[in-house]
Amino acid sequence: MTDPITDMLNRIRNAQAVSHKTVVIPYSNIKYSIARILEKQGLVGVVEKKGRTIKKTIDVTLKYPSEISGLKRVSKPGQRIYAGSKEIKGTKGKYGLVIVSTPKGLMTGKEARRNKVGGEIICEIW
Repeated sequence: MTDPITDMLNRIRNAQAVSHKTVVIPYSNIKYSIARILEKQGLVGVVEKKGRTIKKTIDVTLKYPSEISGLKRVSKPGQRIYAGSKEIKGTKGKYGLVIVSTPKGLMTGKEARRNKVGGEIICEIW
């Protein structure tokens, strides 16, 4: 596994395709932050940290009918995509969500434009 964020998005996509209630993702701070943003936006259910130091995981409860119809990793390890605050656009009109890694932490594209900070575009969710 070379890209853990892509792995996380694929796990969520695959779990929704076969109608699982929860998905278990290996823990990292950035993946937990992305999951918390998805929870805050109402795209997934409850997000919980489980386990201790070595075997720490993130349990994500999925919502049905699903609010997520597509997930796309924008900035990849081989090609990073950066945008200024004025260049950050929404995805699929105003219905999508863009997650941006800024100097102030991970936030949605709308929050980044409001705070006038740019950064690396992590993924798009619609």
